[in-house]
Amino acid sequence: QVQLVESGGGLVQAGGSLRLSCAASGRTFSTYNMGWFRQAPGKERVFVAAISGSGTITRYTDSVKGRFTISRVNAKNTLYLQMNSLKPEDTAVYYCAADFSIVLTPTESEYDYWGQGTRVTVSS
Repeated sequence: QVQLVESGGGLVQAGGSLRLSCAASGRTFSTYNMGWFRQAPGKERVFVAAISGSGTITRYTDSVKGRFTISRVNAKNTLYLQMNSLKPEDTAVYYCAADFSIVLTPTESEYDYWGQGTRVTVSS
C-alpha cells in the first residue's frame, strides 16, 4: 500500500509560479515511478509529467514542456511539480500517482495509487 498526499495548490495570476508537493508513505519511495495528472473542470483527467524511481528519467506532456519541472527527493519521500509561467488553461485539480511498472508511462490506468488532489486556479 502507498498513501499519497498532495499540497501546494492555490490561486495564482497568469505568469506566476507554484510548487506542488506530494508526500508518500507505505513503501520504499525510490522503488516506484511517480506521475502528476490534472483534471480541468468538465474534462477528463490527463497526464502532466512522470519521473522514474531514481529520478533520472522524466517525461512531460507537450503543453507543459519548458514550463513545468517534475522532481523527487527520495530521502524525503516527496515528489514535486514546479510550475512556472502558468496559464489560465493550467487551472485544474492536480493529482500525484504511483506506478510500479518498469516503463515510465503516461497511461492513467497503469498507476496504482492516487492522492486526493490539490486545486490550482490560474487567473487571467
